[in-house]
Amino acid sequence: MPVSAAVSGTFLAAYDAVLARWPAGTTTSERVTAHGTTHLISYGPEDAPPVLLLPGGGATATGWYATAATLGRTHRVHAVDLIGEPGRSVPEDGNPLRTADDLASWLTSLLDALDLRSARLVGHSYGAWIALRYALTAPARVDRLVLLDPTNCFTGFSPRYLLRALPMLLRPTPARNAAFLRWETGGARLDPEWRHLAALAADFPTVRPVTGPRPTAAELNTLRPPTLVLLAERSRAHDIARAAARARAAVPGVETATLSGATHHTLPVGSPPETYDRIAGFLGSA
Repeated sequence: MPVSAAVSGTFLAAYDAVLARWPAGTTTSERVTAHGTTHLISYGPEDAPPVLLLPGGGATATGWYATAATLGRTHRVHAVDLIGEPGRSVPEDGNPLRTADDLASWLTSLLDALDLRSARLVGHSYGAWIALRYALTAPARVDRLVLLDPTNCFTGFSPRYLLRALPMLLRPTPARNAAFLRWETGGARLDPEWRHLAALAADFPTVRPVTGPRPTAAELNTLRPPTLVLLAERSRAHDIARAAARARAAVPGVETATLSGATHHTLPVGSPPETYDRIAGFLGSA
């Protein structure tokens, strides 16, 4: 579904307003992959270890600015607009993303386009599911893995969360997006420019997201990259105690921690300050 010039102009202006929050020295670029053109926001020393940041569904790469400010001291950060989601990435009509294998193909193609043999992956929500599936499929391409309040990775969604989200999913509008965000975050004070962009995402045409089953315990037991799972204390998306317990039971050597006061949708733009140093420490600098 093509986007109108009016919607595109309004959305992209809001996108650029949040992009302006990124540190000085930030650059943007596009990489052509087998499934479309992927838009990246990059920051940090070009010769530093690379990190890919994957946002949640309906979000954009812009929301990682606070994370990038910390990680960019020791890493080359690339925040990604997911193909088919709101943002500046453009799907390829002739080779759409339809399956989890297609997502893996896209990420491999993106790493190749960046001339990277491997990278550290940090994903939030749906982006965490993509990152986890990729680490299971292509472990040699993933050095370390950070899953930020991951959904559909270790446990299912809360029924109440799905019920609240249903009107937004069936007939998205900026007002419904904004109301859902207020409910899940408990009215937390967040960057108003980012809130505006999150609401406008309802008007941005997207393709049906690639979904799939949660990894089985047997699959999780094969996960090889060192993994950190950070869960939002007040997340309404899922039961974080169950998610943490399943992760610890199934994933060899996994580290888990709870982010005090955080909700699912306050991440990553409104993460508790300790989040960034915790991720940076886990990823290391070598």
